[in-house]
Amino acid sequence: MSASSETISKQEKAKTERARITAHYNKFIKKKTIFIFFLFILVIIAAGIAATIGAYQITFTEVYSILFHGLFYNVESYEQYAVWDLRLPRILLAIFAGAGLAVAGTMMQGILKNPLAEPYTMGIASGAAFGAALVIVLGAGIGAGRYLLIGNAFVFGLIPAFVVLAFVLYRKPTPGVLVLAGISMLYIFSALTMLIEFPANPDAVKVATFWAIGSLERASWQDIFPIALVLACCIPLLMWKTWDVNILNSGDETAESIGVNVKRTKIFIMMVSAVLTAGVVCFVGAIGFVGLVAPHICRMIIGADNRFLLPASAMFGAVLLIVADTIARTIIAPLVIPIGIVTAIIGTPLFLYLVLKKKGEYW
Repeated sequence: MSASSETISKQEKAKTERARITAHYNKFIKKKTIFIFFLFILVIIAAGIAATIGAYQITFTEVYSILFHGLFYNVESYEQYAVWDLRLPRILLAIFAGAGLAVAGTMMQGILKNPLAEPYTMGIASGAAFGAALVIVLGAGIGAGRYLLIGNAFVFGLIPAFVVLAFVLYRKPTPGVLVLAGISMLYIFSALTMLIEFPANPDAVKVATFWAIGSLERASWQDIFPIALVLACCIPLLMWKTWDVNILNSGDETAESIGVNVKRTKIFIMMVSAVLTAGVVCFVGAIGFVGLVAPHICRMIIGADNRFLLPASAMFGAVLLIVADTIARTIIAPLVIPIGIVTAIIGTPLFLYLVLKKKGEYW
């Protein structure tokens, strides 16, 4: 065989291999896209079903008919009032809160390369719970009116994040050390919360505990715009950094050699994730587990490419919180169970099943 024939043969083999790799890559991209689209449809269906359930029964088709009618006309009947003023704000708050917590958990796990990293274990939720307890028990806080509790919870939710950021700025800690620093903040603020609740009025303690576990009872249209604004500002910034987080997964040294400023990227993502978490928690309370379980489950299904993992986790978190809230307000109605209890009960068995099935290989 001549040299030219060998060259042509090698080129054909290389071309065939490139085509095979391209087809394989496109197959994986298609799988991830289909999964994200499936979750989007699931959010719509779950929201519609949640809107049908309550003291006044409304069918699934009636819900969407009422929603369409309300876009162009004023609320006229009790059915329209029940959907637009009572159920829809709660459902939207569940969607936004679930998406925000899941996105924050995804990015924290990505930059710290630790499966335990999430808003709750990083101490942000417990800091916000302490800020809320200060208002509920002592009446002291930052802000005024109905935003007194929200403002206080937001400010104190940022304190643990700034402590962890201080570790990043002045030292070069391992991801495990940063998670331990977050957990230490969790215990400190939990202890401070118990300290101010111990001598307090039992009714105030009950309210503070209910808030700390997490609830959507306070949902109103006044809360939807601020939390939507937080998500609209933070999630695009985190999506912009998903490729950098993908590179960080290969190691800090590799990322530095490619041109990623590792320290600056971690600080930026931690700050945005902290603001996102605090902006969610100050409205709905310290709902745990969503930021932990949603990213893990999606990662097990579609892999660790954060470009797809981030939107998938956001929608999975939204579905999880809608389902949890629906169960919380109906399982022993008219009594409403704190939603944080339900998220843990729902998520733990599913999470353990997937961990045992995958044997930790996804990470």
